[in-house]
Amino acid sequence: MVAPARALRPGATRASVEPPTQDELDSCPFCEGREDQTPPETYAVAPADRAPDTPGWRARVVPNLYPALERQEVVIHSPRHVRSFAELEDEELAAIAHAWNRRREAALAEDFAYVHLVVNEGRAAGASLPHSHSQLIWLRGPPPAVVEEAPHLEKGRCGACAVLAERGSLEIAVRGDVALLAAPAGRTPYEQLILAESHEAEPTEQDLLLAAELLRHAIRKLHDAEGAVPLNAWLHPGAHWHFELVPRLTVFAGLELGAGIYPNWLPPEEAAARLR
Repeated sequence: MVAPARALRPGATRASVEPPTQDELDSCPFCEGREDQTPPETYAVAPADRAPDTPGWRARVVPNLYPALERQEVVIHSPRHVRSFAELEDEELAAIAHAWNRRREAALAEDFAYVHLVVNEGRAAGASLPHSHSQLIWLRGPPPAVVEEAPHLEKGRCGACAVLAERGSLEIAVRGDVALLAAPAGRTPYEQLILAESHEAEPTEQDLLLAAELLRHAIRKLHDAEGAVPLNAWLHPGAHWHFELVPRLTVFAGLELGAGIYPNWLPPEEAAARLR
């Protein structure tokens, strides 16, 4: 629900991403040259003659040191100390998309039917380390949110297809056959969707690259509008694959968590206009 006055309520504050400290720069375990500070890598985008767990990689995948579930991997997005997806270069996006695709294939080969791909930025969004990274959570089946979403994404009555058909003032950018839109019923201000134009269940590596380019674009525009704010993004493959990007510009309280009602002070058309 759109509730513009919500932004004016007393005590309304929002989290921000704190600037880097010298200790962070000196000790980050995800930076190139500190490969011995992570678990042994499971995959890397790197020259064929490179030895595992040594410098020279472009993207690197390691087990999560503190997994919440059975299998959980971290994709380190760059050997450089970059703190946001917005800072990544084109060749780094290509390496990330390749790593995402190969590890999703590896999970399927080991009978994990679903990989939940997430990007968290900022401590308020759950990121324990600021160096840009994503997580791949290997699951035996689709998680509850995807199961609940599935009936609304079936061909013939697909909500994603309906949003694309009526996108009009919600459109922000397009790359190939993948579109970036303001979410028509966003839970938070500037919530965005990255949607394949076609009704496809699984993204290809090229799809993942286009989605990564749009995710970078979305976060850059968000930074332009509101500064560096915490955010979460995730991939939902299924009847119509898509990414969801949720900036953490509001605090979810009892109304949101208990009733599933999300007052949003920014209309989606205005959000799209600002981001364009």
